[in-house]
Amino acid sequence: MELQATAATKRTAIDADKKRKKAGRGEELWGWLFVSPMLLGVFVLVLLPILATLALSMADWNFVQGWNGIKWVGLGNFDKLLGDHIFLRSVRNNLFFLLSVPIYMLISMVLAVVIDRHVYLKGFFKVAYFMPYISNIVAVAVVWQVLFHPSYGPINELLRGIGIDNPPKWLADPHYALASIMMISVWISIGFNMIIYMAGLQSIPRDLYEAADIDGATGWTKFRRITFPLLSPTSFFLLVTDVISTFKVFDIIAVTTQGGPIGSTSMMVWYLYDTAFVNLKVGYASCIAVVLFLFVLVITLVQWIAQKKWVNY
Repeated sequence: MELQATAATKRTAIDADKKRKKAGRGEELWGWLFVSPMLLGVFVLVLLPILATLALSMADWNFVQGWNGIKWVGLGNFDKLLGDHIFLRSVRNNLFFLLSVPIYMLISMVLAVVIDRHVYLKGFFKVAYFMPYISNIVAVAVVWQVLFHPSYGPINELLRGIGIDNPPKWLADPHYALASIMMISVWISIGFNMIIYMAGLQSIPRDLYEAADIDGATGWTKFRRITFPLLSPTSFFLLVTDVISTFKVFDIIAVTTQGGPIGSTSMMVWYLYDTAFVNLKVGYASCIAVVLFLFVLVITLVQWIAQKKWVNY
């Protein structure tokens, strides 16, 4: 009897285990079915274009000629890039454009602290500073083109009014065009960064500030010893995303300068667009895209490694 009971118990356990495995396989199947549209979209819209870009970066192809016009050149496109002075200037402009990131991050942090602690009607100021970020970029660029007009723009009229006889021509001057684009970028980006910083400020315990007040700490000491260190994770997030966004800048340039004057505002993405869709050199443009990806990847990895020394979690 005991042996029969033991055997029945084992059969019951085996049957239950089979049912669990069958149910697990069914749940796994339904899980794959639910995520399959997303996976299909990622494959078609992300992975496939990446693989195609890597393949075409080793080809000389004008897509007007069709698939039969593809000529494989190996690493010839990459060798050509090293001697392309327009591409090298675009890289230099991109690296110079990176200087705008710490500028608007610092301004955004200061504004976030001031508005969060010392200003009434916080909602109004949040909306006011965030509006440029969500506004139509074409409208924003046209407004700044009017402001920067070399002859009748309000900015130059103001400069003449305070005694500057020959103000800069801004977007029309090769020496000031890139700086002008940077000023527009700073103005647009302040709002988004400020909102993120204000969200980060909410996570800082108020007890730390109360303890600092009891110890007689000044406002600068509290900012330097409490606010700035505890905002470092937020700063790291914004630093990574803002640096990546500077390498993707395109719309402002497309509306205002089209890479001019004399290539002074040409960026890597703009040069990629001009090469692919104006000059129809798809293989060479794919090579530029691969180099752009490597730039972003290396800079992001460097930031990720360096954050261990200054980010406080």
